[in-house]
Amino acid sequence: MTVTPRITHLALHVSDIDACIAFYRDFCGMEVIHERHSAHQTISWMAEPGRETDFIFVLMNGGRDLQLPDNDYRHFGFALESREAVDRIADRAAKAGSLVWAPRDEPFPVGYYCGLRDPNGNYVEFSYGQPLGPGAEDFDKLKRR
Repeated sequence: MTVTPRITHLALHVSDIDACIAFYRDFCGMEVIHERHSAHQTISWMAEPGRETDFIFVLMNGGRDLQLPDNDYRHFGFALESREAVDRIADRAAKAGSLVWAPRDEPFPVGYYCGLRDPNGNYVEFSYGQPLGPGAEDFDKLKRR
């Protein structure tokens, strides 16, 4: 029997681990579930409540800031429960100076989304209506494309 690999975590070296932890806690609802310290290294595991054994972010200090151009679309994606929730996140991000992509509507399977810049320069998308979260259309429609 062949077992397909399953993604479990994403690890990021960041320049300001405390600021990144605060960002992912405040904007994404993630919590620190494990942390360890050595003489020069802090490693923090963060997860969404209830997904601690499914997928985590590992944040490590000692990284450098990223300088991504606004038209670079690499990002981490988080699904929200409504278009209004996307607008609320975008408003909060604009006030915090971290909004990169104002809310916009794209054809299926992209949906309604906005983009933020985390304190290390990574882009983070918040969306509604993609086939992987709330408001999703029928997943079979995606497979037929």
